[in-house]
Amino acid sequence: MTEPIIAVRGLRKSYGDLTVLDGLDLDVERGQVVALLGPNGAGKTTTVRILATLLAADGGTATVAGHDVRTDPGAVRAAISLTGQYAAVDDLLTGEENLRLMARLSHLPADERRTRPARLLELFGLTDAARRPVKTYSGGMRRRLDLAASLLSRPQVLVLDEPTTGLDPRSRGDLWDVIRAVVAAGTTVLLTTQYLEEADQLADRVVVIDHGRVIAQGTPAQLKAGVGAAYVEVVTAAGTERIETDGSLDDVARILSGLDAREVESWQVRTPTLDDVFLTLTGRPADETADRAADDATPVLQETR
Repeated sequence: MTEPIIAVRGLRKSYGDLTVLDGLDLDVERGQVVALLGPNGAGKTTTVRILATLLAADGGTATVAGHDVRTDPGAVRAAISLTGQYAAVDDLLTGEENLRLMARLSHLPADERRTRPARLLELFGLTDAARRPVKTYSGGMRRRLDLAASLLSRPQVLVLDEPTTGLDPRSRGDLWDVIRAVVAAGTTVLLTTQYLEEADQLADRVVVIDHGRVIAQGTPAQLKAGVGAAYVEVVTAAGTERIETDGSLDDVARILSGLDAREVESWQVRTPTLDDVFLTLTGRPADETADRAADDATPVLQETR
């Protein structure tokens, strides 16, 4: 069996009496998109920071592309690229200038410094805006440029920490398309997100963490199936009733034929969502955790040398 490109075992991190990671285990296979979900303070961003060698763990082990984050941080940084919640681009430079600058800082060979920025601008739909100052870009364009910059060095693993925070639905959908293209080209993606639809759309596997531990994992379909069956939701003057169904047309027709049409105000077939999974597993709806200032209340970033 192929070794996971990210392997985490028993990861621990505390700040005084506050335990953020409590023996976290995580595997990410090559070529997958794995989404980390969890309430505010569950440990998502702390995990990402440790994997990116920005934060030292108190215990446990973590490897990226076969390299230990504690003993070989330089090799980990060469294999990984991290894109945070806010675009880290220079507003006064053009899109093209930003990528050329980052290409030089990434020590790309001279021929790639000339050609790779243009290729990425095309991939991310930014060719027409390449010579415009970034200060004229929309939020979605900035995020795409930031993502393009993170791919200049062809990382094996791309870590996206809340990549579509603050974007409108259209810009979010555009970025999803770009992420799919990145994965199709062979990059592994570790994603943290507050949007459960985003995880449902993009992830091959979802890992739900709470109180610093993994509490559930599987494909989106597996997690939703574990919550319960599909149901017909019927609204009448007396209230709302849920009637379980196998989701087939015949079964839905059978249920509806047994109802008095004069009493039914509306009806619809519903299937479990990741929101239902989240509520079932954590006891909280996802929207209670969406408005966050800092996911894990990390007081200080500690750089690993």
